[in-house]
Amino acid sequence: MVGFLTNFMFKYYMKLFLSLLITIFSSFLLVAQRLPDKVYRASIKTVKLFPRNSQTALPVIELNAVDQMELHFDDLDSYPKNYFYTYQLCNADWSEAEWSAFDYIKGFQQNRLSIYRISSIAQQKYVHYQAILPERNAIPSRSGNYLLKVFQDGDTSQLLFTKRFYVVDQQAIIGARFQQPFDFQLIKTHQKINLVVNVPKTNMINPQQFKAIILQNGRWDNAANNISPTFIRGNTLEFNAEQDCVFPAGKEYRWLDMQSFRFQSDRIESIDRTIIPMEVNVRQDRARSNLQYLFYRDQNGFYDIMNTESVNPWWQSDYAKVNFSFTPDKGQQLNGTNVYLIGELTGNQIGDTSLMKYDAILGTYTKQLLLKQGYYSYAYITKDARSKNIKSENWLTEGNYWETENEYSILFYYKTLGGRHDELIGYKVLNSFNNRSGF
Repeated sequence: MVGFLTNFMFKYYMKLFLSLLITIFSSFLLVAQRLPDKVYRASIKTVKLFPRNSQTALPVIELNAVDQMELHFDDLDSYPKNYFYTYQLCNADWSEAEWSAFDYIKGFQQNRLSIYRISSIAQQKYVHYQAILPERNAIPSRSGNYLLKVFQDGDTSQLLFTKRFYVVDQQAIIGARFQQPFDFQLIKTHQKINLVVNVPKTNMINPQQFKAIILQNGRWDNAANNISPTFIRGNTLEFNAEQDCVFPAGKEYRWLDMQSFRFQSDRIESIDRTIIPMEVNVRQDRARSNLQYLFYRDQNGFYDIMNTESVNPWWQSDYAKVNFSFTPDKGQQLNGTNVYLIGELTGNQIGDTSLMKYDAILGTYTKQLLLKQGYYSYAYITKDARSKNIKSENWLTEGNYWETENEYSILFYYKTLGGRHDELIGYKVLNSFNNRSGF
């Protein structure tokens, strides 16, 4: 009898242990999958979060200020649902901060998205949701990186998407300018930023308390991070090492004007209006690396939702399946190299959502996206298929020219001794035309 009970108890505790282990592992996978700027539901389209009335800027607001952001997205299921949102405070590397939500949200931890509108005029039916953030009953109370999380029925496991935004407490004084790199091999193809930061209101004990991150045109995939100061003078840090803050300059972004489906713009080859959603074929793009640099004003990878034939573009614009194609020189496949369609239209991410497929019959790389009416800017980049890092050989698709106009966002973080997260204490935007030495 004793042996039977011992065997029974052993099996019971083993099942309990295995159940607990599976729960912990599942929770780990759930957290690991919650990536920044990612859509988790196929019916959710055109997610945009931006400063109010400025669709082509990063969503940055000041702490304890009146700054506001606009959130817009569509649900193609075409009937209203109960959607909620919350904020998550993160560190500079987007790992979760060691704070409870009560410590960085002033107000409710969850709020319902109460403003929505069923589409009108558009053939493709959808429900458009929008909000002005932060609302007065849910305000971020600490500076830093944040994730906006939108989910269904108040259940955070039913996640729709996450979106980055930033709350800055301007304490640092950032000075920066552009120059050509010191490396002679990069002098005509790359851009370098000299960075000087003064932090008068902080108690600097260890330089590792500070982090500087620089984004080129809002992209995190090629961000300059882990930058160490070259010189420290009092409360001033200088970042000007030879290899730091150097970016491939690229070329002005390509464009696609889809503000109207009645009149074809210069970049549209044809439109099939007999199907829903309609299908748009973009003119073939070719490599520009052998073309002379030509300046024109672009949107640096961002897009505007606009419509020339309706009152409100957010719920009266239509959708279309848009076919992009890139034809390499002589139509030959780039062996060992992947081609990606990059820009806000693919989330500025290197992955399946932006990977183009090679069509051996047509001798071209193709990608189809479901896009809403608007004005888009995009580019093509290459990546070694065996490497996790982006190749610098943008010349395969676009070319690199030092004269290219780019916009850089400088994020400066500070972590107090024993602090629980990286505070965002400095933010500055530079344009390579306006802040270039000798230009």
